[in-house]
Amino acid sequence: MGYRGLDISGKVCLVTGGTSGLGWAIARGLAEAGASVVVGSSNPQKVAAAQARLGAGHDAIAVDVTDEAAVGAAVDHVVRRYGRLDAAVNAAGIIRRQPSLEMTVADFRRIVDVNLVGTFVVDQAAGRVMKEQAPDAADQRGVIVNIASLNSFISLSEVLAYAAGKSGVMGLTRGLANEWAQYGIRVNGIAPGVFPTDLNRPLIEGTPRGEWLRRHTPLNRFGRAEEIVGAAIYLISPAASFTTGETIVVDGGFLARGV
Repeated sequence: MGYRGLDISGKVCLVTGGTSGLGWAIARGLAEAGASVVVGSSNPQKVAAAQARLGAGHDAIAVDVTDEAAVGAAVDHVVRRYGRLDAAVNAAGIIRRQPSLEMTVADFRRIVDVNLVGTFVVDQAAGRVMKEQAPDAADQRGVIVNIASLNSFISLSEVLAYAAGKSGVMGLTRGLANEWAQYGIRVNGIAPGVFPTDLNRPLIEGTPRGEWLRRHTPLNRFGRAEEIVGAAIYLISPAASFTTGETIVVDGGFLARGV
């Protein structure tokens, strides 16, 4: 039959922040790979559009990742419709470029709340369900994939709250992987390099900052959204059955290039 380790057909996957940007690229890629995909977003218009684009067999729901009740309801919705939850991908995030001396505590708290606390809220709700469901053929009960960032490893200027939150995401990923392995739940992360999306396009396209980021990338270009999908498929698939607590960097060599 050949090697089937990367086969995710039939997997049920929830992707928060899955209606735009890298979240949408991942959601679409998982669907094309045969998974049943539910995307979540706090924007009702984006939810409706994503539902139409994904088509039959998939779903889209409105969910604010900072709202515990809403996240719990979203996870329950997935389980009611599909019978289980095999994977949760946390791609919801916000960013704002601002000098730290001008940032209000409210601004800092909001960004960390979405990027870090929201990731924990989704992880916890998904983990509670996964812990109680029957294991699959690879003897795992569920997989969580958190979207980290280059800012989890290094500091890019004037995005302090984003960097703090994404650094926390990588620590959260390691901690939950260590704690939840006993339940048959693997927890990993993906740290994208520079990928133009609606979230960051004003910061990097046609700007000195963007030109520096491109030149610092050994492949000498920005990433294309579809280039993030393979890492997600791998981490969700049986091929990654012995991979947990890791954050895979997909950055065109950015971190490998020093001074």
